[in-house]
Amino acid sequence: MKLVPRLAAGLLLAGLCNLAIVAPGLAAPSEDFVTVKDTHFKRNGKLYYITGTNMWYAGYLGAASGVGDRARLVKELDNLKAIGVNNIRLLAVSEATKMRSGVKPVTTTAPGQYDENLLAGMDFLLSEMAKRDMTAVIYLNNFWQWSGGMTQYVNWFTGAPAIDPNDSKDYESFIANSAKFYQIDKAQAEYRSVIRKVVERVNTITGKPYRDDPTIMSWQLANEPRPGNTKTTEAEKEIYVRWIDDTARFIRSMDKNHLVSTGSEGLAGSVQDSKLFIKAHQTKNIDYLTYHMWPKNWFWFDSTRPAETWAGMMEKSDRYLNVHIDLAKQLKKPIVLEEFGLDRDGPSFARTATTKVRDRFYGVVFDVVYRRAAKGDPIAGWNFWAWGGMGRAANPNYWWKEGNDFMGDPPQEEQGLYSVFDSDVSSLMLIKQHADKLKTLQK
Repeated sequence: MKLVPRLAAGLLLAGLCNLAIVAPGLAAPSEDFVTVKDTHFKRNGKLYYITGTNMWYAGYLGAASGVGDRARLVKELDNLKAIGVNNIRLLAVSEATKMRSGVKPVTTTAPGQYDENLLAGMDFLLSEMAKRDMTAVIYLNNFWQWSGGMTQYVNWFTGAPAIDPNDSKDYESFIANSAKFYQIDKAQAEYRSVIRKVVERVNTITGKPYRDDPTIMSWQLANEPRPGNTKTTEAEKEIYVRWIDDTARFIRSMDKNHLVSTGSEGLAGSVQDSKLFIKAHQTKNIDYLTYHMWPKNWFWFDSTRPAETWAGMMEKSDRYLNVHIDLAKQLKKPIVLEEFGLDRDGPSFARTATTKVRDRFYGVVFDVVYRRAAKGDPIAGWNFWAWGGMGRAANPNYWWKEGNDFMGDPPQEEQGLYSVFDSDVSSLMLIKQHADKLKTLQK
């Protein structure tokens, strides 16, 4: 029941010393799965709102050896529980790649070859999350290069080079190459083998099959799948829509208990085509919608000129947040804002930098979600990006190298760009406040 000292000190100073934390080994895991009823999530007979984070590396920390750090993972989960986090979105698998910004080690060392130590790390993670009554959203692929992902599948089965866009600076070509994944039969066959291996896995810690574990809330097709780049054709859009339906149906053929979602960014991941977003998610095999929002990445905000660009950013952000909730009303499905973030003041990657602008941004986002949820609209919660926790950048240039701490920022980004650390007291307080507020709607 101990918090990391830095986090504990901050919470005590803020008057949160009486937070109740579920002690490992004492809390019985819920027997109920998260389900969809009309346009809302239900769990244990009540509405269920997501107050979550992204922690892509959580399964890595659960490994028994190598890069695993189970002591750290337990502390991170306790700290997340203390600030009201009830859901973690995480990476299931990673693929070996020569791309510079790919994570190492990987779960899939070559087609059909898997690192059992890393897979068992997710077993440990899920067993510990169950003790804290948390749920998991697990994505089974990645459109981006930092975990190998779709571009690496294309490389394996066509021989086309997997070119790191961090080096080439050509994201249009990278996106087009990743999207070839949907049309390569051998890549799809390997992808389905990976899905089967994960979905049909039996937890080596608990002995419970994954498909029978209510700790898992949703299987997600991929992190931010896109149909292609800005030149995507109508035919390519149709291929993407069909891939979503076919893959979701395949997952359902093995697992009738869990929800299935796409991991889409929303309009930003649908070539700004609302008709495509709707068509891709109207299948009965997709249970709920997702969307992401990145004001800095999308050039809505200049963090070197925060005062001058704040109003424009928030106008665009407010529209983006609300448009997607309205699309969810149209589709009559819940929607989760499962990624959003902003960098630290300065801008700086340093953990010691302040977070005044980010906190202000978080507060506005949380307020929009709460306001629409309180009206009964189908917004089902949020996952901020991302939990850095106890991780610390090791290098002066803030770029990750093999052997460094895992943090919320994957290897394609500077370590500290969007991470929320255990020492970010103002951010932790804000998250706790809004998590508690949203949960008052769970009746």
